[in-house]
Amino acid sequence: MPISSVFNNGVEGYNRASQGIEKASAQISRASIDQQDDAQLAQQRQLQGARPEEAVTPPVSQPARIDEALVSLKVEEFNAKANVNTIQTADEVLGTLIDIKA
Repeated sequence: MPISSVFNNGVEGYNRASQGIEKASAQISRASIDQQDDAQLAQQRQLQGARPEEAVTPPVSQPARIDEALVSLKVEEFNAKANVNTIQTADEVLGTLIDIKA
């Protein structure tokens, strides 16, 4: 396998991991904002004198979305690190080949 294709694969993998990190971060941010909005709505209803059973509570699925996004974030972090290691190894191999050739 040519060194250039190893570099390219490493860079492409790193770019995919970066996109996955951005996506997971956006999901975490959205979920956090949704939870804050739900908490503020519940607080406003309580201030308006709503009965406790009428208070709005965050949906049960909300924490799962944050958990899934956090797991995705960690997975993409590992992917990025693995691709960085691939790029570094290819760089070292190329350096060694140049030293041997010279």
